[in-house]
Amino acid sequence: MSELHHLVLIPGFFGFAAIGELLYFSHVRRYLREACSRVGLNAAIHTVQTYPTSSLTRRAERLLEVVSAETSAEPGPIHFIGHSSGGLDARLLVSPGVSLRGDLEVEPLVEKVRSVVMISTPNWGTPVASFFTSLFGQKLLQLLSLGTIYVLRFGRLPSSLLFRLGALFTRLDDLVGWRGSLLDQVFDQLLADFSPERRLAVEQFLGEIGGDQALMPQLTPEGMDVFNAATRDRPGVRYGSVLNVARPPGLLSTASVGLDPYGQTTHALFYGLYRLASRMPASEVPELSQAQSEALRGAYGAVPARQANDGVVPTLSQAWGEVIHAARADHLDVLGHFRDGDRRPPHVDWLSSGTAFNRGQFEALWTDVVGFVAGRGPTPSPAGGAPRSRVRHLLHYFSRP
Repeated sequence: MSELHHLVLIPGFFGFAAIGELLYFSHVRRYLREACSRVGLNAAIHTVQTYPTSSLTRRAERLLEVVSAETSAEPGPIHFIGHSSGGLDARLLVSPGVSLRGDLEVEPLVEKVRSVVMISTPNWGTPVASFFTSLFGQKLLQLLSLGTIYVLRFGRLPSSLLFRLGALFTRLDDLVGWRGSLLDQVFDQLLADFSPERRLAVEQFLGEIGGDQALMPQLTPEGMDVFNAATRDRPGVRYGSVLNVARPPGLLSTASVGLDPYGQTTHALFYGLYRLASRMPASEVPELSQAQSEALRGAYGAVPARQANDGVVPTLSQAWGEVIHAARADHLDVLGHFRDGDRRPPHVDWLSSGTAFNRGQFEALWTDVVGFVAGRGPTPSPAGGAPRSRVRHLLHYFSRP
């Protein structure tokens, strides 16, 4: 049998690894197995149960603990795949000379790392994190996480609550008139629908978010400026990023969502987050390399403006290393959290961005991630013509009806 490769999935501050049978990376894990098999990559897929909003240092320590334990029995190359801030956990752990607490030595593990893949990662920060540092923002982050768990469990949020939240999210930047008691009421109603055992697990997860939010200040554009100044890429490790841009909220996105009142209300939630993420300071926008710029022009027709984002992270902030793939997707689409009820198990979506991400684009994205991990070259043209890059391969999916 060929050498075993360890693919390590790392959730971001918006998500969890597992709560009971609810798996945040459920669709990703299932498709990764298929894609690895097709390219002949003998892979073991691991998911890190990390601390959702703890500091990057504590999350990196947790990453070291989990991966050391799960890969000790079967040594082999390690590939980190982090969503959102999960990509930063990997960057920090792999950085030469990093100093972490605990008894485990870093070098014996990281010398096995071959690649770091960052999906929708705020490598240069996100203005959304600045909002979540406020007391109200901290409570709202708990609610958004609870909403994600609820939708994965039940398929959609209760309409009676959703309409109230939708009206509030359209003015996230105007806190006049906000009442904390409203969010408390929403919390209580959502938690009441879970079984006692599941509710205990959810409450524990939300308690971690409420009790330790050291991560939020670190993810601001100013915080990431310090992180990037102190963190270096490790020689011999390949760094790649998947960038996403969502359709800006407006007439086109509203029309794409359709006439469903539920979809329109969740679109209002997305609208509030998109407005926050669009406020990336001009001084913090990264200078892209020529290769990164060419990849984005090939995928989008032009380099996105600094205001462009996926509803949580500015698109340009997601660039680090090679651009593996550039998608038209929102922050949760890339994990399989988009609407497709016909598939089994179904894809569910609770932040309707109107970007119209679909299963074909999901598979194209993760096929390119596996290709990067496997060290493959450009994706060949389906028609047998000249090869084209993984990013250009995505255009084939954009053009499909």
